[in-house]
Amino acid sequence: MFQRLLSLPKPGVETFFLWGPRQTGKSTLLQQLYPDGVWVDLLKADEFRRYMARPELLREELEASGPDPSQQVVIDEIQKVPALLDEVHWLMENRRLSFALCGSSARKVRRGAANLLGGRAVRYEMRGLTAGEIGDAFDLDRALNHGYLPRVYESARPRPLLDAYISDYLREEVAAEGLVRNLPAFSGFLDAAALSDGDPVNYSNIARECGVSGPTAKAYFGILTDTLLARWLPRWQRRAKRRLAGAPKLYFEDVGVVNRLARRGEVERGSDRYGKAFENWVFHELSAFVSYRDLDEQLTYWRLPSGIEVDFVIGDMRLAFEAKATSSITRRHLKGLRTLAEEHPGVRRMAVCLEPRPRRTDDGIDILPAADFAQRLWQGELT
Repeated sequence: MFQRLLSLPKPGVETFFLWGPRQTGKSTLLQQLYPDGVWVDLLKADEFRRYMARPELLREELEASGPDPSQQVVIDEIQKVPALLDEVHWLMENRRLSFALCGSSARKVRRGAANLLGGRAVRYEMRGLTAGEIGDAFDLDRALNHGYLPRVYESARPRPLLDAYISDYLREEVAAEGLVRNLPAFSGFLDAAALSDGDPVNYSNIARECGVSGPTAKAYFGILTDTLLARWLPRWQRRAKRRLAGAPKLYFEDVGVVNRLARRGEVERGSDRYGKAFENWVFHELSAFVSYRDLDEQLTYWRLPSGIEVDFVIGDMRLAFEAKATSSITRRHLKGLRTLAEEHPGVRRMAVCLEPRPRRTDDGIDILPAADFAQRLWQGELT
């Protein structure tokens, strides 16, 4: 069992939402943290039918059982019955109960006219396994081929599990929730979107590839991000504007899913596919770190009109990272980081790579092997 690094409140302290993709271990973590909690599991068909027909049963049952306010009331898959949030709201205000509201998508909650408790609940997000959670047993090649879902990462046969995961996503998240009218078109869109993992998104190109309109493709991307199957990486800009300068990049939440959708087969070192998967992993580690450590900073990428860019920037040019799946970093690999330093002299620069040992260049760029990067990141040494 892995020691997850997401910190959640102690029982009875506060109400919160815990969002995250399917099979990342949300329910397992809640069971570990709140073993004495009151549990409502909407994945159970009978529970789902009862509360769907009569949401007020939640209030009536909790009134009857009178749980201690120091207990946490856990509702798993809350997006399946958004009407329960009205009852949760009343119980919070009138009985001072604390809830853990767990789900894989807030999209149906919002579309169901639920108010997400009017800002009264903190939001947490859970990601797939990180290198910091796996520890000394972390295997980079396994992660880049299997992905970050706990069950799949540990499996000797990840392919059928990933195929089932994608099928369940289409059937349960997309079809069952009525998110799209044309499921075959959306399935084709998934394949096209996976080929754009880590690239700036061009809606027109994707729409043309999968045979839908531009607005439909844009709506499909919204489904991907709302159901937490993918995340946006915006382009860095000096100050906030109404519109971000430059197209954002899209990264799928799990590189194993990308591998299956993009039909990459086995990802081997030295290939372009390995480089793409490696970049996704670095994004995964950095975005999870920013989220789990509650850093009040944004993760972005930096790019000049000339095309020179740096993969990842944390904060207002505080830290910059390049992901290079090579065992020999040369001058050409560091062009973006060096150009960045000309405009932002104070930025700390790092190249995450496959070299055997860490080193530092004459102009202060840290060259970090993947394992050293992960260890130093999660120990707080890089930030």
